Amino acid sequence: MSNFLGSHAINMDAKGRMAIPARVREDLAEACGGRIVLTANADEERCLLVYPEPEWEILRPKIESLPNMNKAARRLQRLILGNAAPMELDTAGRILIPPTLRSYARLEKKLMLIGQGKKLELWSEERWFAWLDESDEDTEMPPEMESLSL
Repeated sequence: MSNFLGSHAINMDAKGRMAIPARVREDLAEACGGRIVLTANADEERCLLVYPEPEWEILRPKIESLPNMNKAARRLQRLILGNAAPMELDTAGRILIPPTLRSYARLEKKLMLIGQGKKLELWSEERWFAWLDESDEDTEMPPEMESLSL
């Protein structure tokens, strides 16, 4: 089971390559031999999702089985499945982010890789810090979190 935690500031080169941080690379090697799937996040935040291949293979049939006559389900399928890019880390621990995904997430040189347990999120550094500032304004807590003690 993957356990991706923490945030990592990283850079992307002019060709769209980024090096996965060493600790995350080790976790990916253990979880999936460095085979991942990169895809679009389906919400307004426009970050990318990075799944170890085994986690993706659990999620993919669930998305495929959604009723495609439903407009919201069809949109989700198009965004997540239609943008899915299987890839493998090279010997230097790098991946090449496809231009369509770079454009979708508005990725430039400075990026943030954010651990989310079984997956990772890839953000533009600027958009990540803007999201952190915005989230301070969201004070409504879902009922499921009321009993959570941090």
